[in-house]
Parts: sequence; structure tokens; C-alpha cells
Amino acid sequence: MAKDLKLVILLDFYGGLLTDKQALALDYYYNQDLSLSEIADDMGISRQGVMAFLKQGEKHLKSFEEKLGLAARFEKISGGLSEMKKIVGDLPRDEKKAELIKLIDSISENV
Repeated sequence: MAKDLKLVILLDFYGGLLTDKQALALDYYYNQDLSLSEIADDMGISRQGVMAFLKQGEKHLKSFEEKLGLAARFEKISGGLSEMKKIVGDLPRDEKKAELIKLIDSISENV
């Protein structure tokens, strides 16, 4: 089973909306890099059961993103803030430049 690493980001955004077992299986598989056998042993289920939790969880995560678009919006905002910081960094040094950079950093931390 090939890992789609975009799902790691979706799991961060929407993991709380999954069932506990789906979220656990996805966390083990994507974040902790456990094998299907290791996950099955830890969860006390078969490898097929793990696969079922993974497939359902992945399907739900993709559906949530399709409907809500939070991860895509986050990526767009983060990219825009990085570009703003680069543009401001190229400006001549003055008091307002430092204030703008602090403001951009503050927004970036809270996005």
C-alpha cells in the first residue's frame, strides 16, 4: 500500500472527526510509520481490519477536505504570508519594516 503523505496533513486537520479506531490506525500508519502487522497486533485486530480502518479513514479525510477545504486554505494563506515576508524583507530597512515582519510572523504562528 503506497502512502499518500498529503493524508498526514489531512489527519492533522480532520483526525478528530474520525472514529477513534480510524484515527488510531491512521496515526500508527502515517505518523508512527508502523507496518500493517504491527498495527494489527497493537489494536488486536487482523491486517484486513487495519486495512478497512485505513481505507475508510482516508476516504473520510479526503471527503472532509473536498467539502471544507481547510488544508488547502491553510496552504494558500501560509504561502501568501511567506511571500509577503520575502517582499517586505527586500524593502529598505526602517522601523515599519520590522513591525511588518513581526506582524507577519505573528499571523503565521496563529494560522
